[in-house]
Amino acid sequence: MNSMLALTGTEIGVIIAASVILFVLIVGFWMSIRIVPQASAIVVQRLGKYKRTLDTGLRFIVPIIDKTLRPISLKEQVLDFRPGEVITKDNVKMSIDSIVFAQVVDPKLYTYGIERPMMAIENLTATTLRNIVGELDLDETLTSRDVVNCKMRDIIDLATDPWGIKVHRVEVKNILPPASIQESMEKQMRAERERREAILRAEGEKRSAILVAEGEKESRLLRAEGQKLATIAEAEGQAQAIERILKAKPDAAYLTLQGFEAVKVMAEGQATKIIVPNDLANVATLFTTMGEMLGTTKEPKSTVRQVKTTATKKK
Repeated sequence: MNSMLALTGTEIGVIIAASVILFVLIVGFWMSIRIVPQASAIVVQRLGKYKRTLDTGLRFIVPIIDKTLRPISLKEQVLDFRPGEVITKDNVKMSIDSIVFAQVVDPKLYTYGIERPMMAIENLTATTLRNIVGELDLDETLTSRDVVNCKMRDIIDLATDPWGIKVHRVEVKNILPPASIQESMEKQMRAERERREAILRAEGEKRSAILVAEGEKESRLLRAEGQKLATIAEAEGQAQAIERILKAKPDAAYLTLQGFEAVKVMAEGQATKIIVPNDLANVATLFTTMGEMLGTTKEPKSTVRQVKTTATKKK
């Protein structure tokens, strides 16, 4: 009976020992498991010394001997720093705040490179901004943001390389000059807008005057052209009328009567100069002479025919 109790106690001890060992193995296995989230990294130290960096996924370490530090985010971070006072080259004091876009690219350097790296970046950004703006005038500072941003990014990125940080962009968010400077700038902008408005108004009036003058010029040219065509048409009509009269071979009385009518029309017209012959009978003579000239030039056959008829009669 006692031996059975002893065996039972031994078995119980074995069972307890096995249970303890199993528990220790389970706890150790559990302690050796590390799950690293996406876009993160974990630095492992072995006996206080850097051992390795755990990437994303399921990873294992040696319990008790290995120690893992806090996970480090590998995502790009936006560092919005508080405004800082700077002084320009022309001794204007103003407040400027900036934004830095940075990303951890080397967890080991980020962990061991510098203490509190984000605060270090903030102080570095403030000092770099003071140095750059101190070389610029107020107007250059307000109009050269891209230049300031590029210079700050290059300087800060170079300085943060030993810290395992990559600076992608640096942006100057707000530039706040003193109230007196802002008031003078507003007055200057208002004067500039008024000047541009006056220039635009003068150019509009100039253009309008040019268009009016061109319109008057074209109108005068059109009127002159119309008067010219009317005069030419009138002269051609008179010439055709005279030619028809001469072709009809009117007698002297008719020509004299038409001469009086022509003189009457010229007297009633708007012409500035009227030429009237001393002897009105000469008008008929003029028409007769013109008729003979036109008859000579345009009807040579009838003249030859009259000559032949006269010669036949004489025979």
